[in-house]
Amino acid sequence: MSKLAVDVPPMGGFSFDLCRRNDMLAKKGVNPPSFRKTGTTIVGIVFQDGVILGADTRATEGPIVCDKNCEKIHYMAPNIYCCGAGTAADTEAVTDMVSSQLQLHRYHTGRESRVITALTLLKKHLFNYQGYVSAALVLGGVDCTGPHLHTIYPHGSTDTLPFATMGSGSLAAMAIFESKYREGLNRDEGIKLVCEAICSGVFNDLGSGSNVDVCVITKGHKEYLRNHMLPNPRTYISSRGYTFPKKTEVLLTKITPLKAKEEVTDGGDAMEE
Repeated sequence: MSKLAVDVPPMGGFSFDLCRRNDMLAKKGVNPPSFRKTGTTIVGIVFQDGVILGADTRATEGPIVCDKNCEKIHYMAPNIYCCGAGTAADTEAVTDMVSSQLQLHRYHTGRESRVITALTLLKKHLFNYQGYVSAALVLGGVDCTGPHLHTIYPHGSTDTLPFATMGSGSLAAMAIFESKYREGLNRDEGIKLVCEAICSGVFNDLGSGSNVDVCVITKGHKEYLRNHMLPNPRTYISSRGYTFPKKTEVLLTKITPLKAKEEVTDGGDAMEE
C-alpha cells in the first residue's frame, strides 16, 4: 500500500526561489521584461463639504497617444469614487471588482458603503500581487463618519491625507497643492484648485494631457463634471481637410509565368481523371 502524501505547510519568511531563477536566466542571456512607462495626473482634496477628485484624460501606449478623452475617475459606490493611474486595464479591473463587492455588501447589510471598506479591499488585493497589478489609486468619498481621502500604491501601502496626487504628473500637481491648499475651501475654490493642479500636470508632463475631469462628492450627493476644462484645443485645423490623389500611378508591370511542377509517381500508371 502506497503512502499518502502529506501536505507540509510552507515555511515562513521571504522565498528567494524566483530570485535565483531570474539570476540563472540572466546568465543564459534571457533578459527580464522591461517596465512600460505610464503617464497620468490624478489628484484629490478634502474641502469643507466633502471631497473633490480630478484627473486628466490622456491614455498612452509608450510614445503613442491612443485615447485623448478616456475616463480615469471610476465609480466605486454612490458615495465613493476612485481615480486610477498606471495600466488602464489593471485600474479598471480592480475598481470594477471592488465596486461589485461593495454592492454585494450593501445588499447584505442594507447600509451605505464606507470608504474604509473600499480602502481595505483595494489594498489587500494589490498587496497579494506585490506590485504586478499596476494600479495606483486615489480613493475619495463621504460616509457616515465624514469625508475621507486615501492613496493606494501598487504594492498595497496607503496614505490618508487632506490632499493627494499620483501619476507621472504628480510632482507638478503637488507643487500647486503645497503652495495654495488651505483648510476650509469652499466648492468653487476647491474645483478651481483641482483644475489648476491637473493643468500643471498636463502642461509639464508628456504622459498627461487633453481635458480635465472633476468629481465632487458631498453628503448624499455627487457631481461628475466630465470634460470640465478643455485646456488643449486643436489650434490649427485645416478647413479643407486632408487631400489625397485619386489615382496611383503604375510605374512597372511585369508578369512572371510559373512553371508547373512535374507529377512524381512511385511505379504504376498515373491515375487519369
